[in-house]
Formats: sequence, structure tokens, C-alpha cells
Amino acid sequence: MIYWTLVILAGLVAVPLMQEITRTSVTSLQASAPGHLTPLPRGQVHHRWSGPEGGPVAVCVHGLTTSSYVWDAIVAGLVEDGYRVLTYDHYGRGYSDHPRGRQDAAFFNEALDALLTDQGVEGPVTLVGYSMGGAVAASFAAAYPIRVTRIVMIASAGLQAPPGGLAGIMRQVPLLGDWLMLALYPWVLRAGLRAERDLPKQVDGIARKQEAELDVRGFIPAVLSSLRGILSAPLLAEHRAIAEAGVPVHAIWGSDDAFIPLDAMDQLADLNSSAMQDVIADGTHALPYSHADEVLDLMRAQAG
Repeated sequence: MIYWTLVILAGLVAVPLMQEITRTSVTSLQASAPGHLTPLPRGQVHHRWSGPEGGPVAVCVHGLTTSSYVWDAIVAGLVEDGYRVLTYDHYGRGYSDHPRGRQDAAFFNEALDALLTDQGVEGPVTLVGYSMGGAVAASFAAAYPIRVTRIVMIASAGLQAPPGGLAGIMRQVPLLGDWLMLALYPWVLRAGLRAERDLPKQVDGIARKQEAELDVRGFIPAVLSSLRGILSAPLLAEHRAIAEAGVPVHAIWGSDDAFIPLDAMDQLADLNSSAMQDVIADGTHALPYSHADEVLDLMRAQAG
């Protein structure tokens, strides 16, 4: 009896690991990637340029689980406004390579710095960050304030302590946390997509694209690496450095965001009293693809 119990337990443990091993390699998808793949120190990064050459550069930085397609509606509006827009996939998402390494602030800063250098972007840029991308934008601006014209943070992470509970175990406990992430995260992501099914969508097929990420080997470990890295603690020093450097900050929040509560507004105000902040009524965490028009109107109002 004990023998068969151990066999069953071993099988249950092995299932998530085998599922990860048998997922599709990103290299098999890269040949069909839109845009370009650029070799950087840690691997190839997928990116696209949109808008008129010579226009002011805006760099859109996506979040934890949505790749650069999340920006499609926002990019269209920025291009209408004359911006030259750069979108890219973080390592471990979309069509970019999946290198190893803790995805902390230095990891993301290095990737963005290398991409801008490779693309010959010399002047300061507008950084537009969504969710975790807001944390990445803040970290980059704190490290390189002279390279940033302004920051637009949309439903931004990086201002509050990370959640505890099961998410805390995944983040803090090696091996067990990795196994739990592989076993449970697909269910968590799909449940979140079901919860959003009645939301307005301004990006075609976004739910299908999000779910397809689960079929790519390395995506789930990359998400966990970011949770253990840049999202493991609030970026308090970074936001203070941005305020001291005088980099303009515009934060846009959703009133009904289940992931980033509106308390984050108070925390940002305490760290940077000059930050401009707006709230979109009835907005959830999906602002770039559910309320893109409202986001763009607010960005234009602050830029003007």
C-alpha cells in the first residue's frame, strides 16, 4: 500500500515537470515573429517600431504575463499623435529568448539599455509601463534619469508589498515554490481570463494570445523569476530618486483593479508629491486593452 502511495505521489509531482519539458520551444516560433529579433547579451529580444521616423520616441514596457501585443491599441493612438513607438517582449515572454537568471531590476534595466543602444536611440524617451512594466520603467528612470523625458505608469506594480499566502510560498520557497507555480499557474491565468471575458477588448484576440503563452516552455519560470526579482519588494528608493531627479511621472489607475488597489496612489504621492495621477472609473487591471481610448486621452491631457 505504501509503495503504491509513493508511486502515485511521485507521478503527481512529475506531471507539472513533464508538462513544462514538453511545451513548445520559443525558437520554433521565432521564424514567424512580426517585427525583428535583435541579439543582445542575454539572448534575442523581439521588438517592433511603429510611427513616423523622426518623431519623439515612446517605449512601451509590458507587464508580467502579457507580451508586447498588449500595446496594440495604445500604439495606434501614440502613432496618430506623431510618436515613434518601440514595443518589445521581455525575456521569457512573446518571441524573445528565455535566458536563465533572476529577473530583478538590474536584469530589466540591462535589457532595455542594451535594446535602446542597439537601436541607436540616443535622446531621452517617454517610458510607458503597464503593471510590472511600470516597475521596470521606474527602475530604468531611477538608474538613467537623463534618458527619460517622462514616465507614464498604467496600473503600475512596484509600489506595494507583494502578497503572501500561496503566492508568497511560490515566491519565497525554492523547489516547492517552483513546483507549485508549474502546477497551479496555468489554472490561475485561465481563471483570470475567464473573469475578463465580458470586458470590452480593444486588442484583437488578446485572451487567446495570453493563453497561448502557457504553451511555451520557459514562460511560467520567467513569470516566477520576476515575482522573485523586481516584484519581490516595493521600489521605494527608485521612486524617491525619480522625484529627486525631477522626471515627470503620470500614473493612471483603474478604480476596480483587483490586482493593484487604489492605495497605491497614496504611496506614490508620499514618495513623489509631483506625480500626476488619474483614475479611470470602472477600470480594471486591463486598462491598455479595455480602456485604451481613456488612457490615451489622459496621456494627451497631461502631455499638453
